[in-house]
Amino acid sequence: MKCGLWTALFTTVIFGFYITYCIHILVTSAQTLYVKLKIPAMSYPDLAEKSMEHGPFPKCRKHGALFRYGVDITICLDLFGSCAVYEIIIAKTIQQLVDDTEKEGPISVLRLYILIIALPILLLCMIRSLKYLAPFTLVGDLFIIMCVIATVVYALEIAPDVSERPAWKNFVGFFEFCGVVVFSMEGIGVSLPIENNMKNPKRFPIVLCVGMAVVVSFLLLTGFFGYWGYGETLISPITLNFPRDIFPTILKALIAVMIFITFGLNFWAPFNLVWFYLGKRYPENKHYIWERVYRAIFVVIITVVAVAFPNMGPIMGLIGSFCLSLMGFIFPALIETLVIWESPGLGFAKWRLWKNIFIFIVGIILMVSGTYSSGKALLGL
Repeated sequence: MKCGLWTALFTTVIFGFYITYCIHILVTSAQTLYVKLKIPAMSYPDLAEKSMEHGPFPKCRKHGALFRYGVDITICLDLFGSCAVYEIIIAKTIQQLVDDTEKEGPISVLRLYILIIALPILLLCMIRSLKYLAPFTLVGDLFIIMCVIATVVYALEIAPDVSERPAWKNFVGFFEFCGVVVFSMEGIGVSLPIENNMKNPKRFPIVLCVGMAVVVSFLLLTGFFGYWGYGETLISPITLNFPRDIFPTILKALIAVMIFITFGLNFWAPFNLVWFYLGKRYPENKHYIWERVYRAIFVVIITVVAVAFPNMGPIMGLIGSFCLSLMGFIFPALIETLVIWESPGLGFAKWRLWKNIFIFIVGIILMVSGTYSSGKALLGL
């Protein structure tokens, strides 16, 4: 809807290949350092720090910790920002179910619903162990598949001739779309944890290709058929456009419940990263109390952001353009360059170096243009 039907379709495919490759070079860089440093596994921040400390530039080696902090901050902004998006989706779904309307409700009422669900979200985020939350993701995957199928079916029932949907709109919308689509498919934050826990990490490329193929396919189906069917009247999330029959209503409610659980899962990772630093300020016997205090503080901050900016599209675009351009493109290119700088594998005409410079430049362009476009939309300018 932001940049046109066919432009979005082809851009999604291109970003699918591009993101997959950037995840691949990040994991390959990690595996190279595992051998070089004789360590079994690393997180994304660990990899950033070690690549700088053992890189080819002596003057930069002492700044490895700064690179680590940069990755830490970006991950937290990304995942905490995603939590704000989830909170808005839950509130919008509840608003539609309660108000029993097909139209988007008033922003003031939506803000009220966000505040209402803040309490149960706060209680959910007091859960410290993933073992109570992780099993729900399997059920959630089933609901997502049902949601994609429902989108295609309901959209085709009302879809006009495809030529009625514009193939292209404008550059501002295009760059905002790029941020949203990167937000929707970027999984680089979980790539190293998955690789670290695989029985045979060398098979990670197969897992990556299959996983990204599924993600990109779901995005293509939902985006293409959703916009083709509903056009400019489309509202986010896609489930809010479904008919007010029994099955779609049940599906909307189930999706809202699963996103509620996903909030807890998404909150767990960045908070643990933050608590790694904050916990050092307090004695061990006080951790039980202070950890919960800080959990409550971060949930309040996320809720304040959601209440202040209840339009989820620009938030997704801003996170995708700023945070995920750094995490998904700029940092992987920089890390691989540091890792392979002195390697014979740099190859003829130093093609890996020029390739990483290209990835770096594309990441900068997306970050600047997408952040500007999404920021304007977020502020209503």
